[in-house]
Amino acid sequence: MTHQTAGLSTSPSAEAETDVADLEQSPKIDVAALGELLLGTWADVRKQARELAARPELHKLEGLTHTEHRERVFGQLKYLVDHRAIQRAFPKALGGEDNHGGNIAGFEELVTADPSLQIKSGVQWGLFGAAVLHLGTAEHHAKWLPDIMDLTVPGAFAMTEIGHGSDVASIGTTATYDPETGEFVLNTPFRAAWKEYLGNAAKDGIAAVVFAQLITRGVNHGVHAFYVPIRDPQTKECLPGVSSEDDGIKGGLNGIDNGRLAFDHVRIPRTNLLNRYGDVAEDGTYSSPIATPGRRFFTMLGTLVQGRVSLDGAAVAASKVGLTAAIRYAAERRQFNASSDTAEEVLLDYQRHQRRLFPLLAATYAMSFAHEELLAKFDGVFSGAQDTDEDRQDLETLAAALKPLSTWHALTTLQECREACGGSGFMIENRFASLRADLDIYVTFEGDNNVLLQLVAKRLLNDYAKEFRSMNVGALAKFALGQARGVALKTGLGAVAQFAADSGRAQRSALALRDPDTQRLLLAERVQTMVAQAAQALAGATKLPQVEAAARFNAHQNELIEAARAHGELLQWEAFTEALEKIEDPGTKQVLTWLRDLFGLTLIEAHLEWYLMNGRLSMQRGRTVGEYINRLLARLRPHALDLVEAFGYTQDHLRATVASGIEARRQEEAAAYYAAQRASGEAPTKEKDLKK
Repeated sequence: MTHQTAGLSTSPSAEAETDVADLEQSPKIDVAALGELLLGTWADVRKQARELAARPELHKLEGLTHTEHRERVFGQLKYLVDHRAIQRAFPKALGGEDNHGGNIAGFEELVTADPSLQIKSGVQWGLFGAAVLHLGTAEHHAKWLPDIMDLTVPGAFAMTEIGHGSDVASIGTTATYDPETGEFVLNTPFRAAWKEYLGNAAKDGIAAVVFAQLITRGVNHGVHAFYVPIRDPQTKECLPGVSSEDDGIKGGLNGIDNGRLAFDHVRIPRTNLLNRYGDVAEDGTYSSPIATPGRRFFTMLGTLVQGRVSLDGAAVAASKVGLTAAIRYAAERRQFNASSDTAEEVLLDYQRHQRRLFPLLAATYAMSFAHEELLAKFDGVFSGAQDTDEDRQDLETLAAALKPLSTWHALTTLQECREACGGSGFMIENRFASLRADLDIYVTFEGDNNVLLQLVAKRLLNDYAKEFRSMNVGALAKFALGQARGVALKTGLGAVAQFAADSGRAQRSALALRDPDTQRLLLAERVQTMVAQAAQALAGATKLPQVEAAARFNAHQNELIEAARAHGELLQWEAFTEALEKIEDPGTKQVLTWLRDLFGLTLIEAHLEWYLMNGRLSMQRGRTVGEYINRLLARLRPHALDLVEAFGYTQDHLRATVASGIEARRQEEAAAYYAAQRASGEAPTKEKDLKK
């Protein structure tokens, strides 16, 4: 199936003749095959999840009070249980499937039904249940997981505190072991240590996995997780010593009962410690299979990385939904008589409209392919197939690099799609505003995006230090100032740039930009140079007094985070490029190559100042970036509907009136009306025509 509706921009460029020839021989996309590629490794699971998400029983009903929305979403959790949609990640011995990648693939598709449902189910089974699964032992699994799986015990994931969000290591809640009774005493010592923003905490939760500083024999062994009953299962009243407050109405996700929890010397059995990575004997002796507290802490948190992985995928899915609706509308909506006295222009034919939507479409494809690689890495680690320390570190870094970019991208995409649909886009029936409001918090939870990118930056610095450990300061400085230029000469970029400068012809320079090796090198150089410069600036900081070392790092924090972001963009570009190798159909491969080029060149254009200031591009060649992007927009225009069709979302997923074909029917009616007027000779004469 292909869509070849109206073609060229109304403002042809100097290269119009070439582009017209290209479009006359425009390739066709094999939409079905491309759709299968986008579904990825767990295609069958995604199809099952989408079939479920298309059912009205799971859809968000706009206009409900937050109380009504909460009740509806809790009922939807039961619907998921009844339809066996939650068991994939749990052990086969308990009725699960041990399918970790498939679990995430299916879970993230729920965002199309209602983001509140996706997140609340994530709280119940992806955080609360997963904490018991991954931090507990077989005894814990047998004791608690069956009731968690069938929703007998709804639960909260009590990690975040109002005083410490992303800095989990510094939380204030304590769990002090009392050897006289064989119990831990859980306590919230001050207001800033209240557990905050917890799903299921305000109303539905009966138990919680609580993260606290484990103290035994006067020694603080750092943050550990504890299974803690918080409400009476029958009365739903808080148990003695447990305090709960409702967060109330939020900016989005109001189907989730977020709330606060505090503990006033609440006693729990010693065996309620989820002790896979750290245990306390009856006499108070602490033991752990992981020697260092730092490594133990990151190992425990690393087992819960699936939250970031799923948010990355859900954000990509939401972007696909928004773009599908906006591009379908733009292919039907007409406005202004630019090239005809009788027919108005289709919005999608305007170059500016293409500029608004097509780069976002290209980025969404890149993020979709990158997410599939993240999901494969996640499954390899959690299935045990690829579960070394290095694999886990790579998974952590990849998730921390991709989740910020995709969640920010989702907000940008939904906002641009809203604006691109004009006043119609603002109507709640078209979901842009509602989806954006619900996804707003995605950039904050499971790790604030800037904090996650700082983690990536530290990994990049560590890798840099390992690679160049034997170099002295002088060698590092030389690398920081000149390595990219040296690499360019070796790999041909210098020759390409010189050729463009010598030729003086934009078309030939554009040919260089089409080369994937050139794109890769430009994107990689930026990462390498930024990391190298930061490493040089921070050289020797670890030997300074703590205050001075912190100040030195803080002075370069922003550039480090920018380097991490550039690293994530490079990963996405490479994932897109690798995906091209899997495409066999020539037409599909050609169009997807143009789309990959648009993604790469849009990144280069966004950072053009850096490339010019650092001598990576000449002024003349820099000017060709935008010109070639415009040519790519025209080439992609006939394929826009096919590209969103391949996402595979039906109107039951979109539920946007503007994407239902209603605009095409309105335009057809209007066109028929005016055509009949002209044919009858009864059309009124325009005043301006009287003066001719």
